[in-house]
Amino acid sequence: MPIYLPETTQTSIDTLTPRQIVAELDKYVIGQKAAKRAVAIALRNRMRRQKLTPELAEEIAPKNILMIGPTGVGKTEIARRLARLAQSPFIKVEASKFTEVGYVGRDVESMVRDLVELGVDMVREERLEEVHAKAGQNAEDRLLDILLPPPRPTAPDEDGVAGRDQQQQTRERFREQLRAGRLDARIVEMDVREKSFPSFEIIAGSSIEEVDVNLKDMLPGLFQGKTKKRRMKVPEALEYLTQEEEQKLIDMDSVARTAVHRVEQAGIIFVDEIDKIAGREGAQGPDVSREGVQRDILPIVEGTTVNTKYGMVRTDHILFIAAGAFHVSKPSDLIPELQGRFPIRVELEALGKDDFVRILTEPRSALVKQYMALMDTEGIALTFTPDAIERIADFATRVNERTENIGARRLHTVMEKLLDEISFEGPDLVDKVVTIDDAYVTKMLADIVKNEDLSRYIL
Repeated sequence: MPIYLPETTQTSIDTLTPRQIVAELDKYVIGQKAAKRAVAIALRNRMRRQKLTPELAEEIAPKNILMIGPTGVGKTEIARRLARLAQSPFIKVEASKFTEVGYVGRDVESMVRDLVELGVDMVREERLEEVHAKAGQNAEDRLLDILLPPPRPTAPDEDGVAGRDQQQQTRERFREQLRAGRLDARIVEMDVREKSFPSFEIIAGSSIEEVDVNLKDMLPGLFQGKTKKRRMKVPEALEYLTQEEEQKLIDMDSVARTAVHRVEQAGIIFVDEIDKIAGREGAQGPDVSREGVQRDILPIVEGTTVNTKYGMVRTDHILFIAAGAFHVSKPSDLIPELQGRFPIRVELEALGKDDFVRILTEPRSALVKQYMALMDTEGIALTFTPDAIERIADFATRVNERTENIGARRLHTVMEKLLDEISFEGPDLVDKVVTIDDAYVTKMLADIVKNEDLSRYIL
């Protein structure tokens, strides 16, 4: 599942020390100091490596990280926030979706292809911002050519310079009206390019996933997009022309080269559920391909070259962060070669009541803040008393202890149950000021803890 991360940080990543990286992660993830420390060091070492000579930098491989801990404690969130902080191409994949070659399932090399696609999207977005102003200007000129009648030929006895000046003045007046929005109601007719011939996935060989060969690229003269006349309002026409001009101004070959380089030097792949493929040959169980999957993942982590439609991509310096609960299996159940490729191991701690209180209130996008903002869209001023937050955390902890411990994800279940009535009745409420206190929490959630059959409340 690719995750695209467009956000930027105010601080330059090159200037962040490991301590500052941990402080940035603390804004979003509660606790787990050991894991934050490990990823901060890994990110700082990546910056240090970029300052070395090319010969020495080539020899320094990233120190991959294995996170061990129960579900819902922040493994994925730490990796996501790290990638967002570093502005690195990042994807999260589930190891259990891959299968050994010869079985039905995803090819392990697809994780690198997905990462390259994300890298191309990131670089393209950056280039679009660079050319947006120029593209907008070009689109304005093309739209004015449509709006204004073509210049009439100058008669032999007329002053050509004066005629051109008058035409230019008229054009500038139209430009001012266009920018002021006074022409928005006008309808223009223009040529719009139809969709090109569809892409085909061509299967050839045994490891073919998403080869994505486009016949238009193979035979550029055969499938040129046809144009058709279309009537649209001026704002829509301007937006279409701007997009068309942006595509003209962007050199996709340069984008692809930059993206491949960025993926090779700064890419991060988060492999979740790696404990689900832990197992040796001869072990009991129906999944015969678990060790095969490990052996297929091994060369990707060790460093190999993957063929993508943007060129060959080396994985030697991609940072791999693997994670798993390891309830049933142990990290030592992984094949030795794969264990050796994850030299840094950190254990994440299970979350308790105090952690839940902090999760509800401290992060920038804390759950309490999310629900207050959602209700504010209905005009409802929702507030939580400190006692209420303590009681919510207490209920979540008790449910986790009585049933499956799903960590912080339990808070989502509890909060939805707590605010069920307010969310449903919200638009019809007369009193738009609602305070959630200890008594309200107890009234709404007491049945959950009393009821021994909690299956319908479990995520």
